[in-house]
Amino acid sequence: MSHSSIDTLVKMANQIGQFFSAQRSGDQIADAADHLKRFWPSRMRARIVDYVARGGSGLNATALGAVKRLSPQNAAAE
Repeated sequence: MSHSSIDTLVKMANQIGQFFSAQRSGDQIADAADHLKRFWPSRMRARIVDYVARGGSGLNATALGAVKRLSPQNAAAE
């Protein structure tokens, strides 16, 4: 995975995280995770999940929490 492609995914995930963290009601992390599930292709989700498994630096708290909810271990628990 190229460094520029993960930088783009991090930027996009942070924008989604920033949007949902500004919402006053509901579970912002769950809403951001749902957005990623619904609108990101599986290939993009797999890349960002792998990035978080390797540390996930640069992601805001909402984006990081959302991506963690997409991980196979967490998805199996739901």
